[in-house]
Amino acid sequence: MVRATPEYLAARTSMMSLRAQALEQSMMASQTYYAPPQQPQQPVAANQINAKDIKPEAFTKPYLEFMTENPTVFHAVGYFKEKLDKAGYKELHSRDSWSGQIKPGGKYYTTRNGSSIIAWAVGKAYKPGNGLAMVAGHIDALTARLKPISTKPSHDGYVQLGIAQYAGALNSTWWDRDLSIGGRVIVKDPETGKTSTKVVKLDWPIARIPTLAPHFGIGMTGHNNQETEMTPIIGLDNSDLNSSSTASSEKPIGPKGSFVSTQPPKLVKLIASQLKIEEYTNILNWELELYDSQPAQVGGIDKEFIFAGRIDDKLCSWAAFMALLHARDDEDSGVIKLVALFDDEEIGSLLRQGARGNFLPIVIERTVEALVANTNTLYQNAFIGGTGLGPGLMGQTYANSFLVSSDVTHAAHPNFTQTNLTDHSPRLNVGVALCVDASAHMTTDSVSMAILDRVAELSGCVNQRHMIRNDSRSGGTVGPMLSSAMGVKAADVGIPQLSMHSIRATTGSLDPGLGVKFYKGFLDEWEKVDKEWRA
Repeated sequence: MVRATPEYLAARTSMMSLRAQALEQSMMASQTYYAPPQQPQQPVAANQINAKDIKPEAFTKPYLEFMTENPTVFHAVGYFKEKLDKAGYKELHSRDSWSGQIKPGGKYYTTRNGSSIIAWAVGKAYKPGNGLAMVAGHIDALTARLKPISTKPSHDGYVQLGIAQYAGALNSTWWDRDLSIGGRVIVKDPETGKTSTKVVKLDWPIARIPTLAPHFGIGMTGHNNQETEMTPIIGLDNSDLNSSSTASSEKPIGPKGSFVSTQPPKLVKLIASQLKIEEYTNILNWELELYDSQPAQVGGIDKEFIFAGRIDDKLCSWAAFMALLHARDDEDSGVIKLVALFDDEEIGSLLRQGARGNFLPIVIERTVEALVANTNTLYQNAFIGGTGLGPGLMGQTYANSFLVSSDVTHAAHPNFTQTNLTDHSPRLNVGVALCVDASAHMTTDSVSMAILDRVAELSGCVNQRHMIRNDSRSGGTVGPMLSSAMGVKAADVGIPQLSMHSIRATTGSLDPGLGVKFYKGFLDEWEKVDKEWRA
């Protein structure tokens, strides 16, 4: 394992200018090709190289584009589906039978609620009972969602919007931000009567939560009322000043009792125009939210930072997903490489699309079931009455598996050094951090830490350490709930960031690529490392 020595960190710092130049020339990560050492004239496909040859700077620009173009969880899932389709993955629908659909060497994905997605590649040498190399994270982010009835009475000519915080949003960082609206819309086809979902986003800021000037003596960083003092303005309506007008405001759209009649009329028209919907009442419902519309961008003297909204956690999730697309496709690979990205982590993961649901275990069990059904071996005896898998084979599968629970973690803070724990506060642009919590809010233990240090050694990565002080409170991840449900070995791994739970956060410009490098190393090397432990 390479250690983050002072000499190593100094070398990294001195190379930042060169990395900034390389950043300008980086390509889309899913289309990036790399040349092996000493042979630049013979490019190698991304899924045939080793993690050691990954260039972290090549992933900075693609990550910025992903963050800017995909503000909501629904957009993120759509992005991942598009990438998977182009990479030859086959979508499997939960309502369909998977029997005969899954084979060794195949690549697949499935979704739930349009807000969670699992993708996996079956090794060409897979045999029933072999394990999985898994990375799990979440793609939901702190936000504010429109209320079911979002129309608000006008005050002093302002059109306002009824919103409700999701998790810990609507803190002081949301004041005076350029906010836009995006999400999922439920639409009825006027000809067939069938319903479908469409994603929408507005490409300019239409909302703002204004602060009150300090002259009034009311602090803006105290305990402000989130219901009455953090209502966004989205427009103006001064029609009440027109004495010749009998209408004081724009009338609701649609008949009484329809969904659109409960929403601001101009917003309904705007969303309809974006989706090319002519009849407004064909909008049956929506899940729209506010998001910071400022693009993700690099910053710092040498462009060593990334400033963006929703870094928690479209950072680790994106890196893990890219690692799966770039994972080696070896002929002798006998494991299943899988990445699961969940919704609802910020609110406890309790819904069916969250990690506490059965989404991941049922996908694994259905995959193993389909693979067993495709073999003419004694493993078919694992079926009980032809109705399902017995506990023996699934127990063996889980025992041979490993889960990397991946969520952002706290970087060392330069202005609040009292919160930093010596040797346990990771730095930006160095590498992922193995996260430890003595009270088991994290899954990492001595065994899983040693395993991932070996992965780092094989992959040319630096593993940092993160642990909070005893007088601080630890957050949680999807790791404990998933590892306990399946009984798999696990560890928590995080990419460091500053300003967690702020509307705008900071990470290192190399950190997305360093994440890809580590996760690819894990997916590629887990089988080898596991055999070392079994020897």
